[in-house]
Amino acid sequence: MFHFLIASLVLLSGFTAHNGIKLTILFNNVPYDKNLTTAWGFSCLIQHPEKTILFDTGGDGDLLLSNMRSLAVHPKDITSVVLSHIHEDHTGGLWRFLDENNDVTIYLPESFPVKFKEEVKRKGAKVVSIYKPIEIYRDVYSGGEMGTWIKEQFLILKTGKGLVMVTGCAHPGIVTMVRYGKEWLRDRVYLVLGGFHLMGYTDSQIKKVIKELKEMGVEKIAPSHCTGENAIYLFKKAWRENFIDGGCGAVMRVP
Repeated sequence: MFHFLIASLVLLSGFTAHNGIKLTILFNNVPYDKNLTTAWGFSCLIQHPEKTILFDTGGDGDLLLSNMRSLAVHPKDITSVVLSHIHEDHTGGLWRFLDENNDVTIYLPESFPVKFKEEVKRKGAKVVSIYKPIEIYRDVYSGGEMGTWIKEQFLILKTGKGLVMVTGCAHPGIVTMVRYGKEWLRDRVYLVLGGFHLMGYTDSQIKKVIKELKEMGVEKIAPSHCTGENAIYLFKKAWRENFIDGGCGAVMRVP
C-alpha cells in the first residue's frame, strides 16, 4: 500500500519543506500504518513552508502523542492548531498536546463555547475565532464557519498542483465545501482528504456525491474517518489510481 501511495501521488522524490507541503495522518479510526494505534477521530499534521499546522487533535491526547512519537513528530515543532468543529473526536487530544506545547495559536470556529476558549487561554495558547473565510497564512485558508446545526471550518492549501482541501467531518456537506473552496479561490482541486461524513448513506446517495465531485474536477481523493467503509470502497472504485489511502500514518506530499 505504501508503494501505491507513492505511485498515486508521484511526488516523493526531491521533496523539501521549502518546495511543497507534507500531510501526515496522526490520528484516525481507519488503519494504514500497522505500527500506529487507531481510534475513532481524526488529526492531520500539515508541514507547510510558512508554518507547521496540526489540523484537529483526535479524541485521545495520550494516543495522539504516542502516534506522534512513532512518526518522529515533535509537538514543539507545531506552530498552529486548527480545530474543524467542536466534537470530542476532533478536539479531545488538544489538552494533552498543550501540556507539551502551549506556544501555539489555536484557530477555531467562532461558535465554540466560551468556556472552551477560556480553557485554551488558561493553558497559555492564543485563540483566534474564525467566522468568515480568511487567509490565515500565505496560501493557507480557512473556509470559514459553515453549516447550521454543527458549524465547521475546513482548510484549503494552495499548491503548484492546485487546491488541497482538508476536512474534519464535512458536516456541512463535502460537495458544498469543495464547491465553495473551488469557487472562492478560483483554482482546480487537486486533492480532498479527511472525513466526508457519509456513513449510513445509500449507494445511490454516495454515487451522487462522487458524480458531483468528479464534475468539479477533483483529481485525487483520500477519504477516511467518518466517510464509512462502503463509501471509501466506492470512492476507490471511482478514482482508481488517483485514490489515496488516508488511514492512520499515511503520508502525502504535494509540490
